[in-house]
Amino acid sequence: MSTTYYSEDHEWITVSGDTAIIGITTHAAEQLGEIVFFEPKDVGDEFDKGDDIGVVESVKAASEIYAPVTGEIVEANGELEDNPGKLNEDPEAAAWLYKIKISDASELESLMDADGYKALIA
Repeated sequence: MSTTYYSEDHEWITVSGDTAIIGITTHAAEQLGEIVFFEPKDVGDEFDKGDDIGVVESVKAASEIYAPVTGEIVEANGELEDNPGKLNEDPEAAAWLYKIKISDASELESLMDADGYKALIA
């Protein structure tokens, strides 16, 4: 079974055991507008909660993506480098950014559930 959490920086993380998938929320994609570039970190990169783990650029702005938890990248969605616009089409499913191994599951407690995130962006 998996559980999805949300950060105040508009990332989502779906957790299953000690692994997770990270992406940007639909709200973030809508705020950015037409996304034209995604610069990922490399597989094997380790990061702490709050670290910059990539850059998304749109026709309006560039925005860092921040790690919602501490971990290590085990897979990056290579399709986004060739087709970053997919982040506008399906940001909370097919256009995931990374699969990670979570180092500290207790950090998930500081994230929001879907209702908490909806209240944040309301």
